[in-house]
Amino acid sequence: MNSVTPDAAARPGDGGAAIVSRMSAASERLVPINPATGEPLAPVACTSREELPAIVARARAAHAAWANAALEVRAAHVRAFAAAVLREADTLARSICDEMGKPIREARAEVKNVAARVESFIAAAGQALADEEGVEAGIRVRVRWKPLGVVAVIAPWNYPVATPSNLLISALLTGNAAVFKPSEYTPHTGAHLHRLLAGALPEGLIGLVQGAGAVGAALVESDVDMIAFTGSIATGQAIMRSAAAGMKRLVLELGGKDPMLVLPGADLEAAARHAAAEALRNAGQVCVSVERIIVHADLAADFTKRVAELVRKVKPGDPRDEACELGPMSSARQRDLVLAQLADARQRGATFVVEGQPTGPGFYLTPSVVTDLKPDMSLTRDETFGPVVAIQVARDVGEAVALANDTRYGLGASVWGAPGPELEAIADRIEAGMVGINRGLSTAAGGPWVGWKMSGLGYTRSVAGMRQFLQPQSQARRAG
Repeated sequence: MNSVTPDAAARPGDGGAAIVSRMSAASERLVPINPATGEPLAPVACTSREELPAIVARARAAHAAWANAALEVRAAHVRAFAAAVLREADTLARSICDEMGKPIREARAEVKNVAARVESFIAAAGQALADEEGVEAGIRVRVRWKPLGVVAVIAPWNYPVATPSNLLISALLTGNAAVFKPSEYTPHTGAHLHRLLAGALPEGLIGLVQGAGAVGAALVESDVDMIAFTGSIATGQAIMRSAAAGMKRLVLELGGKDPMLVLPGADLEAAARHAAAEALRNAGQVCVSVERIIVHADLAADFTKRVAELVRKVKPGDPRDEACELGPMSSARQRDLVLAQLADARQRGATFVVEGQPTGPGFYLTPSVVTDLKPDMSLTRDETFGPVVAIQVARDVGEAVALANDTRYGLGASVWGAPGPELEAIADRIEAGMVGINRGLSTAAGGPWVGWKMSGLGYTRSVAGMRQFLQPQSQARRAG
């Protein structure tokens, strides 16, 4: 076995050391921690290396009949899963709260959105599976789209229901079987999600493995045909190296450092509300959080004042409380990494308009608003994944675009300014897979979830995303 350790939680602060600290090697159990209290939750048994081949084999055996089933049949099973998710929405939401600290309203919305998206996924799958035909030089070609086989889904902790559901539903609707590894930080939520899926699907079609990085590594190396992973660049690269021997299909979503450009003509109040909300949502632990705000110099003072006023009103609270707007960080280590970025920024001359502070019990961090950022600061260059509003100033539009593109990431972005062709042209210059214009990014109207540069490989959602889970076969014959 090589050195790949693809933990499902792989974001800044979630590496091998964090995995080991939360896992008992002697008992081979995961012990998740409630981040609101710092107290351990019930342990979960890890899947052994010896158990894994049988789980994958069961999925492969179930795949044959599933691949030959009509889309309408597969869709009926997925709809049954969606109905079960709605019935269990509150239980799933509470589990998310307890395991990673997401406020209950956000957690409930995450769960319900899974069910709400099912019909659009079914429609996209129908289009993706449709044959394509054409004629050239007297030869008629029909392209058929066929399932890959068994898809390994290695999921993150920050959206422990939505992210794996999007990937698993895509795999299943396109005729694949799947093996699901939840994050070691959210094993109970993952197990619950698996129970709902397994209850709606033919026996053996969806497998579950539990564990930290070593289990993820073994899953990547097992007899699967595709790996769909959400996590860090380093782990994504390790998965690529491991998968190369078998030429396994990959879909990797590897995080972002999303810019938000605030330019002349922007509605500053709307922009400020968006900046505060999207920088602090899920305590900033979102791959498409607003991580870098690049504001035109003429607007900087007014915009910063508006954002700071909004941020000061946000207070941490119990994530089980319906009124809670800001829950804890997912782990002590994740909080420490954000604090290290803030300390580096302070040392290098940043200005703290609002200075966040760690609080307890649990792993809370109050929000920060930081200005006077420099290119060499970690807060500017590295994914933060925490409740920080980071503001850079640009002298003109050209500098704003250059700053936005000065990153190894390219997941999402947004541009705010006077509506019209000029703003749309600026959006065209942004090097990111998804760009919102006077709004947050969106995959509405059939757009794929896609990252450029080091933010990912492949894409999901949409018709194009569904075809990541399929392989084409060209059948040629003489026309006529």
